[in-house]
Amino acid sequence: MQEQTLKMFLFFSELLGRSVVNSKGEILGKLADLKVKLGELFPKVISLSIKQKRRKKELLELDWFEVERLTGHLIRLKPEAEKKLKPFIVNESEILLGEELLDKQVVDTHGAKIERVNDIHLLIVECDLRTVHADIGIRGIFRRLGWIRFIDFLTNWFFSYQIPEKMISWKYVQPLASDPFKKNLKLNVTLRKLHELHPSDLADIIEDLDPESRSRIFKSLDLPTAADTLQEVDPKLQLSLIESASEEQASDILEEMDPDEATDLLAGLPHEKKKKLIQTMEKPSRERLEELLKFEEGTAGSIMTKDYIFIQEDKTVGEAIEMVKRITHPLESIAYLYVTDQDNHLTGVLTLRYLLLCERETPLSKLMSPHVVKVKAEDDVRKVKEIFKKYKFMAIPVVDNDNHLTGIITLRDIVEATFRDF
Repeated sequence: MQEQTLKMFLFFSELLGRSVVNSKGEILGKLADLKVKLGELFPKVISLSIKQKRRKKELLELDWFEVERLTGHLIRLKPEAEKKLKPFIVNESEILLGEELLDKQVVDTHGAKIERVNDIHLLIVECDLRTVHADIGIRGIFRRLGWIRFIDFLTNWFFSYQIPEKMISWKYVQPLASDPFKKNLKLNVTLRKLHELHPSDLADIIEDLDPESRSRIFKSLDLPTAADTLQEVDPKLQLSLIESASEEQASDILEEMDPDEATDLLAGLPHEKKKKLIQTMEKPSRERLEELLKFEEGTAGSIMTKDYIFIQEDKTVGEAIEMVKRITHPLESIAYLYVTDQDNHLTGVLTLRYLLLCERETPLSKLMSPHVVKVKAEDDVRKVKEIFKKYKFMAIPVVDNDNHLTGIITLRDIVEATFRDF
């Protein structure tokens, strides 16, 4: 671009709709979009999409290299440039700034929320036009409406204030995944990667997305992150997300989830879908979930988890501590250690804190409290809630009619079950 300022910032909205003229000043059409090739930190605009009056439906393409300068409200081309116009095509590694990014959503992982791209900040460096920022502020909206000067005048006149720019650097905006739909959703990875967000924050982001983007971002998560996030989203949304995944991926995610959470989710699926997912699981997970699914909704058994710590009463403190150290899978609660006899009858309980303070040679039978507050799997959830309210426990063991330990209910389980009733 000759006679062009060495470096100049401008906005996509300021170029959109400009007349494209040849070296003689004849209008060839109007700028409909700009095509960018991905891969660089601040990718170059490689071509213009031009709309002509006589060819309303068909767009033409011209390399950005053929632009001589931007002058006034015109895009002036080099001599003979119009002879190089060609039908417009977009390849997989390219995006259209207007069609595929403008007004689309980006995930701000720093603020854990959804933002909308209102404009795109560009920089001319010598002959190249590069994308440098995604404008997510209200100034971008006013600029596109043509109101920005009026708004600035009003705010400066009345308040001595100007609405600030709010932008995301393009180096933090990357395609979500290498799939055919990657262009519809971009991610702002300012300070943290997506999988490093707290599952609750990630769930908030997913809930704010449209269904297509929601499914796409969920499928891009690694297995543990997907499982943790699925447990945090609204139950109705859980069903749509798990149904959008393949059977293999869905069963893997369910295996990663807390058993009681996975059971609740499975209970809401159609019978055939539920059956297929359970059959796809590894045997230990399948048997555990099948056992939990036997209990009626609204009972203690329907909300209990099979992940808990228990040990036989003839063991010592040292043996119990070593057993706890060997546990590698996450547990919903580590507040209590449940003690059983050789036939798995619940005989006592002690806190993990108390365990750590005692001599390693001490038998557990001498330390445990034999007076265990417990519930049966068939008990109503409302009864369980009253026990939590009365005793202020972090977890309560669940037993069968023969006093065999079958699971525990955590404080979180009963809180979630209570709020589901409203």
